[in-house]
Amino acid sequence: MAVQLDETDRKIVAELQKDGRASIRAIAAAVLISRANAYARVNRLVESGVITGFTAKVDPVKLGQTASAYVMLRVEQESWQSLRVKLSEIPAVQHFALLGGDMDVALLVRAADIAELRQLVLTELQAIPEVLGTRTWIIFEDHDTR
Repeated sequence: MAVQLDETDRKIVAELQKDGRASIRAIAAAVLISRANAYARVNRLVESGVITGFTAKVDPVKLGQTASAYVMLRVEQESWQSLRVKLSEIPAVQHFALLGGDMDVALLVRAADIAELRQLVLTELQAIPEVLGTRTWIIFEDHDTR
């Protein structure tokens, strides 16, 4: 369920998306509100679940993950809950989403090299009983827009 946000809340979220380490003072200055107001609003955004965490953006290649791919899964329809747990436990899976359409689940995976990526898809993912089939798209280059 969506949380009621005003324009100031949206500006605060945008500032934190640009720099998750921004101080309350910097956020307050950027959105033209007091520090106390900024502090209260950031806390409310965290407590309401709008802000789910603060992370560092990394360059996967510099981190040693030179092979990336989108892997689409066709799965048993009633298996989503148990499959979510299994996918969360695989370190190479950076993101996954339930889809509507020809494929059921989209994964963003990152591995050290093509051999590790091959092992992940052909051995690890296809060994999950709920997975009926996979399709893999190798990523040549990717960019984070935020």
